Amino acid sequence: MVAPALLVTAGLFGGGLILTVVQSVGVDPVLGGQKVTFAAYRTLAADPAVRASLLLTLGVATLSTGLSAALGTALALLLRRAGRARLRFLAGLTLPVPHVLAATLVLLTLSQSGLLSRVTAALGLTRGPQDFPALLFDPLGVGVVLELVWKETPFVALLVLAALTRLDGRLHDVARSLGAGRAARFRQVTWPAIRPALLTACVLVFAFALGTVEVPLLLGATSPTTLSVLAYQAFTDTDLGRRPLAMALSTVLAGLGALLLWAYVRTGSSR
Repeated sequence: MVAPALLVTAGLFGGGLILTVVQSVGVDPVLGGQKVTFAAYRTLAADPAVRASLLLTLGVATLSTGLSAALGTALALLLRRAGRARLRFLAGLTLPVPHVLAATLVLLTLSQSGLLSRVTAALGLTRGPQDFPALLFDPLGVGVVLELVWKETPFVALLVLAALTRLDGRLHDVARSLGAGRAARFRQVTWPAIRPALLTACVLVFAFALGTVEVPLLLGATSPTTLSVLAYQAFTDTDLGRRPLAMALSTVLAGLGALLLWAYVRTGSSR
């Protein structure tokens, strides 16, 4: 029943990936490239800016995933309690918001001339925009991390909460009757139940943070920037000779995603 949709999706994605890999090695009839060459990859390997972008990309993805996982798990545990319907509604408000809109909201709120800066100045906490901390456009990607955490925490909470609803509450009662404290009950009862869902959420969040373009493009520094933005800039450059660099960067990102998927499958099979 899902085979036709799966076939179309796999064909489009697989075809695009194959075309990307082929063009990354210089084979592009449109540009006159007929011979396989790894010049684009050698250029990337020798460029210090690319290495800095790789470190920034991995750092942003790792930090965003870790914070979203921790906050999302805590939020799910809070929402699981009875009488939290309003909190569940509020927590889900960010889910349908596109990342480009969320990044724009963060820009209008946390920039040095944004809403929060004006509020702190009105309250006398800062003397003006120049005193407000530069959370956006910084070389460490703080603004990018903040947007991703704000947007992805409810997503993680949703997956973890779904796992918690399937957990038999009597297991906690038995553990409590045996003298297990709150930490022990979480470790022995709750954690095994939510671990698969949390791992899945972390993989999805990390993969998105790895390849997102709009968030670092709106909130990140111009240098260093993430690999996805470098690929976008090379692809949209008027110099078509930079097209293989864009494809090589995209292939590297796809390779990192494949490595992440392999680690996820290995972790799942070892459980």
